[in-house]
Order: sequence, then C-alpha cells, then structure tokens
Amino acid sequence: MNATSKKIIIAPLNWGLGHASRCMPIINALLENNFTPIIASDGAALEFLRQEFPNLEHLKLPTYAISYRRNVALGLLFKIPLILKAVRNEKRIIQHFIETNKDVVGIISDNRFGARSALVTSVYMTHQVNVLSGKTTFLTSYFHQKIIKKFDECWIPDNVKSQLSGKLSITKRNIKTKFIGVLSRFKKEILEEEIDVLVILSGPEPNRTFLEKKLISEFKHTKKNIVFVLGKVQSENKKWTSENIVFYNYLLSQELQKAINSSKIIVCRSGYSSIMDLAVLKKKVFLIPTKNQHEQEYLANFLEANKLAPFSKTADFSKDKLSQLKNYKGLCVDENRLNPQLFSFFKRK
Repeated sequence: MNATSKKIIIAPLNWGLGHASRCMPIINALLENNFTPIIASDGAALEFLRQEFPNLEHLKLPTYAISYRRNVALGLLFKIPLILKAVRNEKRIIQHFIETNKDVVGIISDNRFGARSALVTSVYMTHQVNVLSGKTTFLTSYFHQKIIKKFDECWIPDNVKSQLSGKLSITKRNIKTKFIGVLSRFKKEILEEEIDVLVILSGPEPNRTFLEKKLISEFKHTKKNIVFVLGKVQSENKKWTSENIVFYNYLLSQELQKAINSSKIIVCRSGYSSIMDLAVLKKKVFLIPTKNQHEQEYLANFLEANKLAPFSKTADFSKDKLSQLKNYKGLCVDENRLNPQLFSFFKRK
C-alpha cells in the first residue's frame, strides 16, 4: 500500500453484518485505485472488517445500540436520545481524525448519520432513501432524507432501474443520488453443489437466535446435507457437527463464497446485502424476513411478486416449503465493477 496515498474513511453501521459486507467491494476498489481506506465502525461490524482487512487502520466509533422490538419503528423512537448522543460523539471523533490527518480527502458513510465533515467530501450510502415504517413511513422517510441532504452525494447500491431495491430507492425529492450498481463481495464460481441447503443467519439479537432455533428444529431430522453459518463473529472460526447439520459460527468472505457457490438452495433473511450477494452468485434462495422489519418484509414481497424468490414468516416456515423454489427464477444480476471515476469526486475542501 502506498503510504502517501489519499485516505478515505469507510463507516458502515453496525446492524448485522450487511452494511459492513457491502462496504468490502468499495474498500477493494479504493485499494485498487491507490487510496488508503480507514475502517470506522463498532461492534461486530468493526471486528468483521478488521479480520477481512487486517492491514488497514481502523477507528472505533460509538455504538448506536440498535436492537429489535416487536415494533422496530417504535423501538427506534425510544432509542432516539441514545442514537443522537452517539451521532454527536461519532461526528466529534471523525472531525478530530480528519483534523489530525491532512491526507484524508473523503468519507463514505453507510447509514451512519454523524460520519460526515465540512472539511472533506462526504458521501452517504443507502438503498433506503425511503424508510418504511408502516403508518409513519412518510415521517421516517422525510427525516432520513433530511439527513441525506447534509451529505455531498447519496450513493445507491443498485442499478438505475431499482431492480433489487424497488420503491425503497425511488424518490422525486431534490436529493443528489447516484446509482452505483449492485455491490457484492463475492464472485460467481462453477463448483459442484455438494450442500443441499445452506442456512445463513444474520442480524441483531434476539431475532437471529429465534430463527436459528426454528430452522434447526426443521432440518435436524432430514437426510439432506445441511450447513448453518450462524453469523456470530468471534475471534476465531469454529466448526462442529450435530446430528446431520454442520455448523460454523461464521465464515470469512472467501470461505462463505465457496459455501454459497457449492449450495443448491440458500435460506436466509431478506436483508438487502444478502439479496445483492445472492443475485451476483445467481442462486435460488428462500427468504425469511424479520417480523416487523418493514424493509425486509417489503423486499421479500417485492421479489416474490417478481417471481424471483419465495418467502415465509419465521413461524410458518417448514422444510417442505422449499419445494416452492421450482416455481421461481432465482436471483440474478451481472457482476458489477465500480467505476473508478466515483472516487475522483473526493477532495479536501
């Protein structure tokens, strides 16, 4: 790495691993174009990226402490004072880092409200220009768009037709948006499909554990080759077998890419980053949206309506439902390489 190259801070939200994982192709593209990425996050997202990029400098940011309740929008409402405090501290840490590192020329914030500065070009990345929250969608979308407007530009990880994100990324409001294409850390490989069903778990607790228990109870008596990736980022990879199921606490990208390419069917949440990954790998997927997480519920319905992937509520899932997959096309998009011109936008102001 060129020690004198310009630095760009990459700051993904720590909410599951989706925000962190979709920042990986951006980090790799920055490295290819002679920038020095600085990883800035907290919790599992920071630990995940530190393990993926052990040679990169990192910056620990305050946690937003987002967790699921029965009503996600209501849960966020109760957390607003803590989130605002975290945003203020986050902005202070970012500002101090930029002031003491004169070679920083930009920030790419993946849904972190305070990861911006008037000193450098600041980009906000989201597929949710519109934030769905049931009856309060107008308000949540309005406030989110007010935050987006504080940034120099909003990058949307989808193609201009909003092929995977649907109405989440479509707006007529005066926002500087740029569709940068589908982002995935993975590449398609032609491998023998030895795994019958690969279960990929993710997201905050306690919902991740609820789904884990439900799926283990469904698959533990089948004779098929079943693999679970639990999405629990820890200091070391662990593998074990219980009855007919092989478990991994988590897999780094190269191993997970191989596992997905080696699988006939994927079962996972309808998180947007997972959808992008599986579309690039052209996989058949059965989706289980998180209950009361309006974005995931919308995406599951959107893909089902387009005959791309079936879905089920957690409580209603059974292994027999996987037979529905024969009636769906599966997810499929062309692999996307980021345009290097994206990064010419960044400068010290």
